[in-house]
Amino acid sequence: QVQLVESGGGLVQAGGSLRLSCAASGRTLSNYAMGWFRRAPGKEREFVARISRNGNSTYYADSVKGRLTISRDNAKNTVYLQMNSLKPEDTAVYYCAADSLRTGQSIRLVRTYDYWGQGTQVTVSS
Repeated sequence: QVQLVESGGGLVQAGGSLRLSCAASGRTLSNYAMGWFRRAPGKEREFVARISRNGNSTYYADSVKGRLTISRDNAKNTVYLQMNSLKPEDTAVYYCAADSLRTGQSIRLVRTYDYWGQGTQVTVSS
């Protein structure tokens, strides 16, 4: 079992920045590829970004490319999401998730990931 806890959310003005953190416990994080998803009000959970187990490969949703950056520090068992140039449409609950690579399915699917955090709210005001 892996327990994931997100932090760093909050209220920010459009154009501002936030850094989300996802701290893992229970298992070594380096065994998992990690992803960030978000759920906006009235919408389904959607893929935001993903990072490989060693951090060498990253993937992003088109809507966040160039503004959000995923990174990880396996020594600290933590994954980050640096969010710059935030827009009101980025308002959502953000979740981190761990993928054991068990299913081999698309990295953009919710069901690909084995463990989830409880989420942290990000609100961007216009």
